Amino acid sequence: MPGLEFGGSEEEEAMVPAPSVLVTGASGLLGRAVCREFQNAGWLVIGTAYRRARPRLLRCDLTDEDAVRALLQEHKPDVVVHCAAERRPDVVERHTEAAVNLNVHATSTLAKEAASCGAFLLYISSDYVFDGRNPPYGEDDTPNPLNIYGRSKLEGERETLRHCPGAVVLRVPVLFGEVESVAESAVTSLWQKVAEATESCTLDHCQQRFPTDARDVAAVCRKLSERDRQDPSIRGIFHFSAKEQMTKYEMAVSIAEAFNLPSSHLIPLTEQLAASALRPINSQLNCSRLELLNLSVTPRPFTSAIIDCLWPFTPDKRWRQTVFH
Repeated sequence: MPGLEFGGSEEEEAMVPAPSVLVTGASGLLGRAVCREFQNAGWLVIGTAYRRARPRLLRCDLTDEDAVRALLQEHKPDVVVHCAAERRPDVVERHTEAAVNLNVHATSTLAKEAASCGAFLLYISSDYVFDGRNPPYGEDDTPNPLNIYGRSKLEGERETLRHCPGAVVLRVPVLFGEVESVAESAVTSLWQKVAEATESCTLDHCQQRFPTDARDVAAVCRKLSERDRQDPSIRGIFHFSAKEQMTKYEMAVSIAEAFNLPSSHLIPLTEQLAASALRPINSQLNCSRLELLNLSVTPRPFTSAIIDCLWPFTPDKRWRQTVFH
């Protein structure tokens, strides 16, 4: 191998196994991005899913403790990235027991089993652990979730660090990315409002969001995992977020501008919409801990990232070629 003064034959070198990562929720928006990121970096990737299990993914019910134990004992991954969650706040309010089973109890089981097999566990959490009244929030600021979803993610954090003290909790804001349908992310779902320009529609212009590309989060997960292999003292809570502050209304206008579409039918709503789950007004994350350790990435600009994600949903798929060439 280049740079080494000693070494065996090429066959011996080829036998050095690639590090392995187990990704839960691998069929979801973030899980797919995480699998691709690690695969591209030469890791052996084991992806699990349940309802949306598909070829090359292992079907595993994370709420089944025996199944989780068997999974980790069989594969003995070096790293576990736990992306699986019920992440829709209004769904959590309506189906609380099922959501808590996945967001808290399954996380607890995974943390115990990761500790037992010596895997580095990376738990994906949320900016919704904060109430949004006093941003920006550092990792050591006191959480105060406003809804059951935020409480369930906070409980998941506590279970992670209680059972697996060497784990990392990575809090992230609202995500978007390469979606299979625009409804898969609260950000890309705005495409429907933008594209249906025949009638006016109101969009929230109160709640400040920091839409973040799942590909950037995946890169941070890989960097944290690689650093842990060199320095196992990497542990505890980290924040990662894009920097552009936007309401849903501002996101929709940006999407319209990016695709040269009209936005005059979009109307800003400056009073909070009634929803079954309360949302924080501004849960901006301070990401300096990650940055100081040189483990962050420069977030993709919203406009170019959203074009990447939404151009397949334009009526004329040649749009991209006509705009960029």
